[in-house]
Parts: sequence; structure tokens; C-alpha cells
Amino acid sequence: MEQGKIHIFTGDGHGKTPAAIGEAIYAACSGKNVVVIQFLKADLLMNAEYLRRFEPEIKFFRFEKATEDYTNLSEHEQQEEKMNILNGLNFAKKVLSTGECDLLILDEVLGLLDMGIVTSEEIKTLLEAKDEETTVILTGIQLNDDLCLLADEVSKIETMNFKVF
Repeated sequence: MEQGKIHIFTGDGHGKTPAAIGEAIYAACSGKNVVVIQFLKADLLMNAEYLRRFEPEIKFFRFEKATEDYTNLSEHEQQEEKMNILNGLNFAKKVLSTGECDLLILDEVLGLLDMGIVTSEEIKTLLEAKDEETTVILTGIQLNDDLCLLADEVSKIETMNFKVF
């Protein structure tokens, strides 16, 4: 069996989610099962019909119900969404503890730290449920030092704009 790793895709540039999805497709092509849980994302991508074509090798989940950005919600709506987000993290822990997949992608989970929805300790506890074979990819803009120490690999993605004359 392959040793599972923890990877972090971070940085202020665009491309963290596409990089993670690319890893998901690569793993699925290798016969592995993949679970992708997205946080703090608009539901446009999650409702796309073509995502169902990836099943059963790649399963996509989003636990948030709001169609608006989390920061635009009222305090009451944010509290409701926080409960949905915590349900998503509990589902992730279940997936890790049961070994349900070979690759788990927690897309924009680092954003949950930035917004104070969860703590780095809660993410660490989640990662402790990981078995030896499962690989986990975390994405988000801000890199958390505590989580960085747990990672086997950190990729910083930056956007560079070049003007063509």
C-alpha cells in the first residue's frame, strides 16, 4: 500500500481548486476513490450536471445551503451556515476514519480558519482520523503555520500578470 500524505495548496493566486481537482482526476484514473468536500464556494460548480459523470470514482459534496457568499449573509444566516459547515467537517472525519476513499480533498478548508469558523486544532483533530493510506489535500489562501507543520508537501500558487506589448 502507498503511504498517504497531507498536501496543502495555498496562495493568493487562482488555481488551487483546479490543481486539487487535477489530482482527483489523476487518482481516479489510477483506480482510486476520491471524495471532494467544498467549503465557502458558490453552488454553481456543485450543481453542474457534468460532475455526476465522475461518479463513483470522484464524489463531490457541499454542505452549505446558501447561494450567497458567506460574508454577505446576515449573522443569523452565518450561524446556520456554520452548522452546515461543521456537518461537512464531521462527514470528512467519518470519511477519514472509515477509509472510505484514497484521496480526500477539503477545498477551501483553510478559509474556514481565516473566517474564524473553525480553529487549527479542530482541523488537526480531523486530520488525526486519517489512516496511513489516505491522502488529504487542503486548499485555501492563507497558510496556517500549525497545519503547515503537519503537511508532507505545501504548494504555493501565485498569479502573475504579464502584459503583452
